Amino acid sequence: MVSVRYTAKEMLSRLVAFDSVSSNSNLPLIEFVESYLDDLGVSSQRVPNAEGTKSNLWATIGPDCGGGVILSGHTDVVPVEGQPWDTDPFVLTEKDGKLYGRGTADMKAFSAIALSLVPEMLEANLKRPVHLALSYDEEVGCLGAPLMIEDMATKVKAEAVIVGEPTMMQVVSSHKGVLGLETHVRGYEVHSSLVHTGVPAVHIAARLVLWHEETMAENRARTGQLPEVALFNPPYTTLHCGVIKGGTADNITAKDCMFTTDIRTLPTENADDYLEAYRAYVAELEAEMQKIQPSTGIDVKVTCAVPGCRREEDGAAERLVRQLTGDNAEHVVAYGTEAGQFQDGGYSTIVCGPGDIAQAHAANEFLSLQQLDAGVQFQRRLIEHLSR
Repeated sequence: MVSVRYTAKEMLSRLVAFDSVSSNSNLPLIEFVESYLDDLGVSSQRVPNAEGTKSNLWATIGPDCGGGVILSGHTDVVPVEGQPWDTDPFVLTEKDGKLYGRGTADMKAFSAIALSLVPEMLEANLKRPVHLALSYDEEVGCLGAPLMIEDMATKVKAEAVIVGEPTMMQVVSSHKGVLGLETHVRGYEVHSSLVHTGVPAVHIAARLVLWHEETMAENRARTGQLPEVALFNPPYTTLHCGVIKGGTADNITAKDCMFTTDIRTLPTENADDYLEAYRAYVAELEAEMQKIQPSTGIDVKVTCAVPGCRREEDGAAERLVRQLTGDNAEHVVAYGTEAGQFQDGGYSTIVCGPGDIAQAHAANEFLSLQQLDAGVQFQRRLIEHLSR
């Protein structure tokens, strides 16, 4: 007889209470889940980072066989500093049919529901297993999931993966990928009256930033030729520079300038093509710089590379989740998830979870009680499906 029980709301309250902002360790949350599962007689497997400061966790409920389903969620959340919260972001607060707290929508609710239903899974006489997969550092480039997927791929032969990011319980079959870059322009300082003898890093950086804008304009102009991506908003690959820093004084050519790049690629496109084109332009500018001063240069660092989720032809995950939700409409999103990484690991994958992405990362983030209940009913239907 199972003695440890939480409602989905109670479990969500426990998870929200952990300040698992990506800059912090997620181990306290992992230790809680590990202990909870152990009390239920469910063993779990950690897959830590190299430093041992963070960890993924996965577990299997039910028989040791193929044909099961992986329920995937990330444990980290984004920061709250500087946001005008009306409540403590790490205390679940219910008001007017909404549950407020950091991570309620993105995306602790999906995992909280799954964890709260483990006792029901144990009592259901599952014919095929449910696998829980909790990752770290999704919010800073989906860094943790690949290690866990690599570990699971040798041991778990699942029929489908459901990534529970907030989709309002709609079936999302495709999303964009993310390529993050950091560019450091190393110039040469001279007095601005002798600018022709120096290499102004800020000016070079400005030309590189303009390359992003011009490339995105070309993508926008091609939109009409790509009807297969019409559902995306916007329906083209976007390039954006969000941070730029450089220079020391108005009358000195800047020695250094650094900026970041965020490229959101359509799943039909290859991020490596953009990186190759960018590096080619970087090489052109670098050659110009070094004619003036050989010590100058441009360094480009890839900070994250997250594949998009590709629409699968007759995919097992999509077929299953459409059956469970009754949603037969076509949905795609522009934000990234770990779904493409699971696909790269050989799993049929779909994105479907409670909550609205509009609440993600926002002050006063919330999940409606209606969405929480919809998520519970969805996972109960999954348990029933796996028990037949």
